[in-house]
Amino acid sequence: MADTMLFDRDPEDLTLEEAAAELERLAREIADHDRRYHGEDAPSISDAEYDALKRRNDAIEKRFPDLVRSDSPSLRVGSAPAEGFGKVTHKIPMLSLDNAFEDGDVREFVGRIRRFLKLDPLQGAIAITAEPKIDGLSLSLRYENRKLVSAATRGDGTVGENVTRNAMTVSDIPDILPADAPDVVEVRGEVYMRHDDFQALNARMEAQGTKVFANPRNAAAGSLRQLNADVTRSRPLRFFAYAWGELSETPCETQYDMVQMLGKWGFSVNPRMKRCESVEELLEVYHGIEEERALLDYDIDGIVYKVDRLDLQQRLGFVSRAPRWAIAHKFPAEQAFTVLNAIEIQVGRTGALTPVAKLEPVTVGGVVVSNATLHNEDYIKGIGQDGEPIREGKDIRVGDTVRIQRAGDVIPQIVDVDLDKRPKDSLPFAFPTECPACHSHAVRDVNPTSGRTDAVRRCTGGLVCPAQAKEKLKHFVSRHAFDIEGLGDKQVEFFYELPMEEGGIRQPADIFTIAERDRASPIIKLRNRDGWGETSVANLFAAIDARREMPLNRVIFALGIRHVGEGNAKLLARHYLDWETFAGSMKAAADTGSDAWTELVGIDGVGVTVANAVVEFFAEEHNRQAVDALMNEISSQPMERVEADASPVAGKTLVFTGTLEQMSRDEAKARAEAMGAKVAGSVSKKTNLVIAGPGAGSKLKKAEELGIEVIDEAAWVEMARAFSG
Repeated sequence: MADTMLFDRDPEDLTLEEAAAELERLAREIADHDRRYHGEDAPSISDAEYDALKRRNDAIEKRFPDLVRSDSPSLRVGSAPAEGFGKVTHKIPMLSLDNAFEDGDVREFVGRIRRFLKLDPLQGAIAITAEPKIDGLSLSLRYENRKLVSAATRGDGTVGENVTRNAMTVSDIPDILPADAPDVVEVRGEVYMRHDDFQALNARMEAQGTKVFANPRNAAAGSLRQLNADVTRSRPLRFFAYAWGELSETPCETQYDMVQMLGKWGFSVNPRMKRCESVEELLEVYHGIEEERALLDYDIDGIVYKVDRLDLQQRLGFVSRAPRWAIAHKFPAEQAFTVLNAIEIQVGRTGALTPVAKLEPVTVGGVVVSNATLHNEDYIKGIGQDGEPIREGKDIRVGDTVRIQRAGDVIPQIVDVDLDKRPKDSLPFAFPTECPACHSHAVRDVNPTSGRTDAVRRCTGGLVCPAQAKEKLKHFVSRHAFDIEGLGDKQVEFFYELPMEEGGIRQPADIFTIAERDRASPIIKLRNRDGWGETSVANLFAAIDARREMPLNRVIFALGIRHVGEGNAKLLARHYLDWETFAGSMKAAADTGSDAWTELVGIDGVGVTVANAVVEFFAEEHNRQAVDALMNEISSQPMERVEADASPVAGKTLVFTGTLEQMSRDEAKARAEAMGAKVAGSVSKKTNLVIAGPGAGSKLKKAEELGIEVIDEAAWVEMARAFSG
């Protein structure tokens, strides 16, 4: 058996096109897992597999920051609250944590904190706490005048489910806090179930003939999220407190002391929490608990590190969905062997032919794995970017016995092939040179910049390829685009096959004329077709009409422009504000020497790649015709400028240039955005203020030429501090 691991393509080796396609797939796949995990308490993959998907997403985003989507998992927490529960808005959002998987990631975390705070390595240690990461359901408990008034799940981080009556049945959760507790306290922690209690519960349920839970986390989440509090009362739930939300006053100055205070108030806190002074101490805690993990009477999936001093936590602040001052160091994943039964080729909306491994189902750590992504034909052949073999077996073949790992860049991942078990009559997989959907040629382009042949083979059929056309329509009606209820993937397939005169759709505008064409059709009415009826047709037409007015950012995202995910769509929408300005500017920006082009590439976070993609989209006549037809059927809601009260830079565009000495560039940008400003990477006529530090060069010169106000860092720091109080 070969010992060499399969080649994992580094994000550095991805083309922009490949990266954008993979980020889109990851966003969709992770969102589905979020819904199953947080909303339904029925995850279909393990935590390690989920973490690996997130890790791959983060790695690609780091390499291609211009491609970050607004539906990116890195910008999202949990999932929307389930129907059936009342809603609770968290006074302070319940955010998620970034992950570390290697010891080196922890060293980088500490180094990143030092760089952000501009702390000299010789200035002494930064105290950081380490505590087990409980695998349960996050819960926020609100006390007013020391009485429990509400309990809410994390939900999407902003709004959670009201489970107050259920929480009151958990013995670890006190109804009343002692007299020394502040008037307003939000205690946050994890509801979990011990192993012995879990086994006893499943035994009772099995004896009663009811469905058992897959693991303690599912049991805890499902038990707490019962509509009948009496059911929750009968379940052996426990609660560990480890954090807090809103406090009318903060009695301690450190994370460690605050958690100990929670213990004094009557909450269970984890006795394995420690305060450390070095990376080595943190790793010692991690590896020590990792060895004890099997002996614990509850599930954990890693160790959480948090900067101890609360004033430093406040300075560090947050990035996207996670705090800069905390990270979760996850434990390694598990592996198993299975047989590769087939390799199927799927065609995406960009024409990419993606091979998928169909596996003999195998349980890996409690999760059934039956599919694995194989990336591209070179990955299957075992050939690296330099043309050299990347594993001993050189190729992956149908019939092979393969080792599956629930971690890595793509999950599930084939990490090895057992050559001793390879069938004698096996043959190398022949990757198709024709599109399986339309039989057009499938080719691999040569990158004009690097001279490399692209790893992805693409269909040349374009609009004549049903796989691409259907996928573009599915994208248009998807949740984060037009989100048309009743028009999902199956319905798009159905309408695509219908003749146009009978309600068929080939492009987005056709969706909004289905009802009109159905009424005019002398043949079969939609209501008379299999699977449809008066009510379902009426509901669909009503759902379509309800989407005739959409926010600008969702219209832009729905167009399916390459490299324009939700994130970039929002950046464009917030900058141009309305459709007419946006569309006109994109057409004008075709002249790369124009002010329109300079303005477009100057939008912070957009960049040349995205700008080219949007301009090229609007330069195509068939795209303009399709867009014009769509805009004849719908209207776009203009965006509102986001402003911060009392901020002198609210709604303005700022540019930082030169060296900042009192705060890092990241902290300066974070402060500016918190004050309602936009931070751009270049100076243009749209710039309102330039903050220039020592060494400022061309940007400062251009600002002076354009007559833009310029201030130094000291003035900026004074302005920021005045705003933050």
